[in-house]
Amino acid sequence: MSKELRNLFETSKHYSIKWEKYFEIYDDIFSKFRGKKITFVEIGILNGGSLKIWREYFGPDARVIGIDLNPECKQFEGNGVEIVIGNQSDPIFWDEFFKKYGKVDIILDDGGHTNLDQITTTIKSIENINNDGILLIEDTSTSYISEYNSNPKYSFINFCKKTVDDLNYTFPFEKKKKFNFSLNKYIYSIQFYESIVVFKVNRNRTRTNKIITNKGINSGIRDFFMKGNEIYLEKYQSIFNKISFVRLTKFKKKLKNFLNTNKIKNYFN
Repeated sequence: MSKELRNLFETSKHYSIKWEKYFEIYDDIFSKFRGKKITFVEIGILNGGSLKIWREYFGPDARVIGIDLNPECKQFEGNGVEIVIGNQSDPIFWDEFFKKYGKVDIILDDGGHTNLDQITTTIKSIENINNDGILLIEDTSTSYISEYNSNPKYSFINFCKKTVDDLNYTFPFEKKKKFNFSLNKYIYSIQFYESIVVFKVNRNRTRTNKIITNKGINSGIRDFFMKGNEIYLEKYQSIFNKISFVRLTKFKKKLKNFLNTNKIKNYFN
């Protein structure tokens, strides 16, 4: 399928520019929507080539809408493609857009690529994507380019990392961390590719997780899930023998955490 999409790109009469590996990702994510009655939105029109490709790729039942800040892009409207002129970094634009066009199934953001553009688009569009829909933000490598970031601390990728934290802090055994802003009731999955982030939306799948058991026989086998982490404690055994049990337990836990952290912290540099 990716070859077919690539062929549509290469034979288009309108100029378009893409990173080569994107085509495989597009097909992984979008192929299930082909031939279906969906609403597809692409941010960033430029010369109009990409929209024509998506028009043909998704088929005649799809509604294809392009968004761009440049009014000149209106010339590409027609032949099954609608064009909307607006600023993706303006929350009011998004309010007006969804009021007029309703919920959509796919949004592909190939717009301005700044942290303001990408974060605003995400927070304003997620709630307006239908269940089983997709928000795909591409060229996320701009999070590492100062020209595109008002503040590196608040890059789009760091926003995504925070969203991953938020998603996982719903796990029932952990003390829940309160985030002032959360998309948890919409997003059930986040996928990271080279320079692409994909948010999968389904409100029915964002429920709190819970443990379930079957009726099989419990053999009472002890779980050694923490034993393997004590590998770096062995050389301190002579010290442990001189410490009371209660103090030893606390001390071993702190020492184990310290030693294990030292072993892995370089992977976070």
